[in-house]
Amino acid sequence: MNRYILSIFMLFTAISFGQHRKDWGKIKSLKVAYITEKLSLDSKEAQEFWPIYNEYEEKRHALIRKEHSQIKDKLESSDDLSEEESKKLLTLKISIEEDEEELDKAFLIKVSKVTSAKKALLLLKAEEDFKRDLIKQYRQNRGGK
Repeated sequence: MNRYILSIFMLFTAISFGQHRKDWGKIKSLKVAYITEKLSLDSKEAQEFWPIYNEYEEKRHALIRKEHSQIKDKLESSDDLSEEESKKLLTLKISIEEDEEELDKAFLIKVSKVTSAKKALLLLKAEEDFKRDLIKQYRQNRGGK
């Protein structure tokens, strides 16, 4: 759950400070290199791992966009929501969270089959470390300007 909150935070931070598409490409390249190194993926593992990871990332971002477009935007005017509308949004939120959980489970199972259980766990740590380092770097760069 924290991973999604952090991902959303990073997305909005980048958008609000005028990041360009090329910056996202650069971040993605850095992330690929970082994860490949942290997991010590050999070429065979990398060849099997990255398509699974990229598909997972696409699906995860689609769920984030769905949540934002169908729930977050409506919460801006939450004072105007009826109880019935609120119940529907809450049900949708729960459904999206369940979809995220299922996506995470399926992803970790797939990854552990093409790499190992240990590398699947290392991936979780590597993602968190990368995000933490990215935010730290962003704060340093922002403070220095």
